[in-house]
Amino acid sequence: MLKDYRSITEAVGPLMLVEGVEGAKYEELVEVQMQNGEKRRGRVLEINEDKATIQLFEGSSGINLKNSSVRFLGRPLELAVSEDMIGRVFDGLGSPIDGGPKIIPEDRLDINGNPINPFSRDYPDEFIQTGISCIDGLNTLVRGQKLPIFSGSGLPHNNVAAQIARQARVLGTDEKFAVVFGAMGITFEEAQFFINDFKKTGAIDRAVLFMNLANDPAIERIATPRMALTCAEYLAFEKDMHVLVILTDLTNYAEALREVSAARKEVPGRRGYPGYLYTDLAGLYERAGRIKGKKGSITQIPILTMPEDDITHPIPDLTGYITEGQIILSKELYKKGIEPPINIVPSLSRLKDKGIGSGKTREDHADTMNQIYAAYTSGISARELAVILGDSALSDAEKAFAKFAEEFDKAYVDQGYYNNREINETLDLGWKLLKIIPRSELKRIRDEYIDKYMDKN
Repeated sequence: MLKDYRSITEAVGPLMLVEGVEGAKYEELVEVQMQNGEKRRGRVLEINEDKATIQLFEGSSGINLKNSSVRFLGRPLELAVSEDMIGRVFDGLGSPIDGGPKIIPEDRLDINGNPINPFSRDYPDEFIQTGISCIDGLNTLVRGQKLPIFSGSGLPHNNVAAQIARQARVLGTDEKFAVVFGAMGITFEEAQFFINDFKKTGAIDRAVLFMNLANDPAIERIATPRMALTCAEYLAFEKDMHVLVILTDLTNYAEALREVSAARKEVPGRRGYPGYLYTDLAGLYERAGRIKGKKGSITQIPILTMPEDDITHPIPDLTGYITEGQIILSKELYKKGIEPPINIVPSLSRLKDKGIGSGKTREDHADTMNQIYAAYTSGISARELAVILGDSALSDAEKAFAKFAEEFDKAYVDQGYYNNREINETLDLGWKLLKIIPRSELKRIRDEYIDKYMDKN
């Protein structure tokens, strides 16, 4: 039987302390009945003997300690799931905000989920085509992978996220593909951009959107990615779908964690973030993957803006330890008008070798990928040398590499946000650009591939 407690002793910011509590559980959902009849929700954050610390989703302002009561509901925060969620827009706590009907749930799932047993994990090795050459050709995304995008303030990561959501698909299969999009702490204008873009391009027909705005409570921001991942797990492992989860912006999520940690008066870690930031982020990222015996999969693309463009900041630093690589956006390329401004030199996909080659993309993929990367870095070095010593100091090969780097940015990287390139188109474009370099310098490609593909393009 549910009991009401009138023993609230303290309410500060998003936190409330209730004494004399019996049988409360960690993460249990709580309902607060205020003196004016209004109801607010929260969850149990900490239990110490008969004292329970409650985290309120709507904050504690306006709560009268004496005349308010607390009811412990005996269940965690849950998401009502159904296949009808596809094509719908929800707030950060899973309530529909698109004017459509309420979801009739097939099940209600605990949003905290369960970690995938490492023994049950299947190795990611299937290519996912995003339609973006810099990702498909050089930093390939694989089904079941976690591949974050590191951005900076003012860079168009929203455009990149929308482009991936529109274009991503698994090649060579008729299996169902869905996108779950979780936005945390974004502005109203950004939310409208995503909703309008998804509707205009038809991507909404295979997408589920969870929107937490900047003026929504910080506590809701902590629940939003868990809502999105719970929905993804249901679609992937219960409905056998390939699900791509895009989460933006993880920096806003980490700031919400820091805010709650400060309210709890916890000892801060690096830059004021809680010491459990690594564990908390890992709890989100590790919900991606494939499970043996299950057709579905969850591939994850978290997006975060690096504070002060500092890649050693705790959020990108810890993210890099947990995930399998990163795609990095460049301010220099953005200033040149290149779209999307992906810097291939520091970008990396640690699983790219597993998702390419004959039967997956094309036999020449690995060789051309290595050669393009080597040629581009040589071209950047040659350009820097020319600035110091002048063009006359460069050898013929160095001049060719410098020209390659320039043409590569224009033709390969600068494809725009609405140009969906097939993988063969990306590989053929790479061969066209490699013609700029003397054949004697193509040391990373096997001769049979040069003979087979060079003259074709």
